[in-house]
Amino acid sequence: MRLNSLAFRLFASAAAWTLVVVPVAAILLISLYRQAVERNFDARLNVYLTSLIASSTADGGNQPTQPANLGDPIFTLPFSGWYWQIKPLAGAARPTFVSDSLLDQQLDLPSSGGNRPDSELTWRAYASGPENQRLRIVEREIRPAGPQSSPYSYAVAGDAAEVDRDLAEFTTMLIGALTVLGIGLVVATLFQVRFGLQPLRTMRQNLAQIRSGEAEQLEGHLPDEISPLQQELNAMIQSNREIVDRARTHVGNLAHALKTPLSVISNEARGQEGALAAKVVEQSDIMRKQITHHLDRARVAARSSVNGDVTDVKTVFDALKRTLDRIYEERRLGISVRCEGLPKFQGEKQDFEEMVGNLMDNACKWAATAVTVEAEHDKISQRLIILVDDDGRGLTEAQRDHAVKRGQRLDETTAGSGLGLSIAADLAHLYKGSVQLERSPLGGLRARLVLPAA
Repeated sequence: MRLNSLAFRLFASAAAWTLVVVPVAAILLISLYRQAVERNFDARLNVYLTSLIASSTADGGNQPTQPANLGDPIFTLPFSGWYWQIKPLAGAARPTFVSDSLLDQQLDLPSSGGNRPDSELTWRAYASGPENQRLRIVEREIRPAGPQSSPYSYAVAGDAAEVDRDLAEFTTMLIGALTVLGIGLVVATLFQVRFGLQPLRTMRQNLAQIRSGEAEQLEGHLPDEISPLQQELNAMIQSNREIVDRARTHVGNLAHALKTPLSVISNEARGQEGALAAKVVEQSDIMRKQITHHLDRARVAARSSVNGDVTDVKTVFDALKRTLDRIYEERRLGISVRCEGLPKFQGEKQDFEEMVGNLMDNACKWAATAVTVEAEHDKISQRLIILVDDDGRGLTEAQRDHAVKRGQRLDETTAGSGLGLSIAADLAHLYKGSVQLERSPLGGLRARLVLPAA
């Protein structure tokens, strides 16, 4: 999955949203659960507080009496974490009554901290208790004999460790569950992205098949959102084919329309004597070559604009080697070809044969004893690299630059028109490739032909 891809963007955005939502949900659920646990714990403390108030004000006096046992032994165990206390709010320094579990200690009441009670004159808060215990305290203000009597503070405290323990257990289970949920969501998102973008991958594969010549148009049933794109691409491919067919027809028509008058002029001039007739013949031949050259360029340009033809490199190499072996049989040249990985050329076979054939023929003309031809597929750049080497006398750097120009011949004693290298360079350029001349490891000349690979 590449960074700059739709799949990565969809996956990253969904994963980021999951990483934000899951922790926020965890914090919210933990907060709500804490409130629920505290309410339940306060309700339990309130039951003890109600029993304490009822037990200490049963006789209806102006001040509370010694309350009876609340019925739970935890209030009798020293520093058990569960305590009750009754203390006057008007000037008394020490509580009137305390639970046995408090011994000689007293509670740090929430009302002494300046907190405001609720509508029932009840305080609920956390506070430190004996032995540095963390307590949850419920305190209420009571006047035993009515509004005119002195107020008393009734407080019941419980060990807050129970609240913390329940919350810790819930937090552990919640984090585990949300972790599994988060991982599941990420995996589901990955599956969703891959499943949702599968039609695009299918379209890319179909386009690759068209480019390699294995198919002529996009096939298959695609989703409604992509189906119009498939139809437009098929229409564009068909339009390109029609353009190529029309271009080939025009090229053929133009060739016949120009070559026939040129042949008539040339034949008439050959039947005459004099400088004018010789000049007409000379210029007619030049015009014929130029027409052929430029018509070939138009033909190849039209073909190269539509990717669909694939040429097997080794098949062409073997056919050219057999032909050149027969042509240069008397010189006993050692022509060797080598192809690694069965490379293929993205273009028409006729054009490939013309490019490689010109380079090999040129190498055979100037070679002393050996010519080697190699082809390799550069998978990084998707280019086909062909190296044609000979062990001849080679060329200087200036001569190598001069040799690829059309019609330039460096040795007039050798047969040829001087068009081979330039034709190969022109055809390669039309396929967005190149021809470069270098010094060969064999001592002669190396022609490096770079073309699109299939």
